[in-house]
Formats: sequence, C-alpha cells, structure tokens
Amino acid sequence: MFNILNEMDKPNGYTWLVTGAAGFIGSNLVEYLLSQGQRVIALDNFTTGNENNLRDAVSEAKNSLKESGLLYRPSNYSFVNGDICDLDTCLKACEGVDFVLHQAALGSVPRSLADPIRTNDANVSGFLNMLVAARDTGVNRFIYAASSSTYGDHTALPKVEETIGNSMSPYAVTKYVNELYAQVFGRCYGLNTVGLRYFNVFGKRQDPNGAYAAVIPRWISAMINGDDVYINGDGETSRDFCYIDNVIQMNIRAALTNNPEAINQIYNVAVGGRTSLNKLHNILKAGLEKNIPSLGIKQPIYRDFRTGDVMHSQAEISKAQNLLGYEPKYSITEGLEQALNWYLSKAF
Repeated sequence: MFNILNEMDKPNGYTWLVTGAAGFIGSNLVEYLLSQGQRVIALDNFTTGNENNLRDAVSEAKNSLKESGLLYRPSNYSFVNGDICDLDTCLKACEGVDFVLHQAALGSVPRSLADPIRTNDANVSGFLNMLVAARDTGVNRFIYAASSSTYGDHTALPKVEETIGNSMSPYAVTKYVNELYAQVFGRCYGLNTVGLRYFNVFGKRQDPNGAYAAVIPRWISAMINGDDVYINGDGETSRDFCYIDNVIQMNIRAALTNNPEAINQIYNVAVGGRTSLNKLHNILKAGLEKNIPSLGIKQPIYRDFRTGDVMHSQAEISKAQNLLGYEPKYSITEGLEQALNWYLSKAF
C-alpha cells in the first residue's frame, strides 16, 4: 500500500479535511489517513453517507496503528455534521486545514435524471462553497472527486484527459462544471487544485443497497442472497473498474506532490483496462463459488440499456504516471478478491 510517511515533509503530520467522509470513498480516505497518524476532520450530513462507515473507519485505523506498535490519538479525529450547501459550515470546517479531499456529492446518473435540481445544489453550489472556503482559509491544496462521466459521448478509447464529448446526464454536467470552477479558482485566486476523474471505483464499504447502488456491490449482495442479477443491455458494455486503494494513492499523491507541473490539472484514476459486464459477472460468480461451493447463483437477466450511460469506458493513465508517479497496485482481479473477502466477512 502507498505509504504517506515516505512523502511527508512535516514532522508532526498534516491536517486533512475529508468531505463526504461517511461515504464509501470518503470513509476509506479517513481510515487511511488516521492509520498514518494524520489529523483528520470528517464532514458529512448523512444524506447518502452512513455513520457506521465512519465508526468502522476509525476502528480499522486504530487496529492498523496497534499492529504497527503505535498509539491512536483521539485528538487526531473530529467530525462535523454539516452540509456543503451551507457556506458557514464549509468555512468552519476548513479552518487550520492543510489539504481538502473533497468527496461530497450526490452521485449516480439515474439519480441526477430523476432530480437534476438537487444534484446541482450539492454538486455545483456545494462545490463552489468549498472552493470559496478553501480560498478564504488559506488551504494549501484542494483535491476533488471529478468523474469519468465527463467524457460523455466521446467514443475514442482510451479516454485522454484533454478530450471530452457532450455530457449525457445532469450528473455529468455538474462534474464538468466542477472542473471549470476549479480551473478558474486556480487562475483568478491562486488556489492549488487537482481534479481526479474516478472510473468505476469499488471496494469495502460500498453500499450494495438502494436504487442507485453501484454494480459490483449490488451483484455481490444479490449472488450471496440468491436474488436475481440484472444486466443492462447485452452485457458487452465495458468499464475500467478501479479498486479503492488505487484511489487513495492518487488522492495522497495529488495532495503531496512537489511537482509544480502536476498542480491545477485533471487526472484519470483507473487501471487502464476494460472489463465487460458479462466478464465481471463471471469473475464474481467464480470468486463466490470458490469461497462457498454450495452457493447456487442464478443466470443473469438481461434488460434494456440504461438511459444516460455510455457503452464503453477505459482510461489512459500515463498523465498520472508521468506527473504524479501513480502506479495502480491492484488490478481488477486483485481488487475483486479483496472486495469479495470483505463482503463475505460482513454477510456471514
């Protein structure tokens, strides 16, 4: 795993604000930073996040420190129950912070199609509040979750950061607006920002429930519980699935890089591969049946392609490799093995 201690130049550590900290990616960032002895402020309003995620993140961090022979310092962690749509909340949360890892957003293409106004409020107005707060409190660097949905209807593969198409959903529009605002704040106010276009991230604490659950946890849960698995389209739709530890690495590298050319940039966060939904189903099925030979997994049910989705997605990651030194440590196969073990540990 990427080790923050090898990159630090501040003996007593840094103070990090993680927004959306009770979510899947946010809670994993909280856990990792605390396990490295960093000071962490967690901000969330639990609209989509889960309080148990933060409780587990802190507990896992304590265990990691104990295994390393180090003591957990309760003063290193604080929680702010608040909404990024409130500027005062953002300003208070950013006070004394070195780095912001901004993960708070309303995700999901279908959710944005059903409720574009609410999506815009959180993803655009809330994002702008965080930029203003980071600027006004003197934050060193603002790292934010962008999205591969920004590539829209541009069909060329692999996806290169400088070339995008037309947006295919309100969600994609909001994430592109984030990039535009971040660039303007860099040019006009000197705020150092880095945008990370996530490609189908998966791993522990990703919620398998709800109408907008991501495909991997939803399928794992369905297979374990003997429920139907649905595939949108013919199953040949492909994605660049990226394990959570690769995402953590990119957030930390983006925050701590000393390369001036790497700042105020957008990066793909992925492994540079393509996996079809049919292949993903087969990998998950084989992995679960290996662990539980008696598990009877149903054949998938195919249905109509989902509005707002793209057929294929694959990232070019050379920019992140060249400017940030990024090297994904987990392939999809290795990541799925880790994820399956976690979900199985929670199911039984």
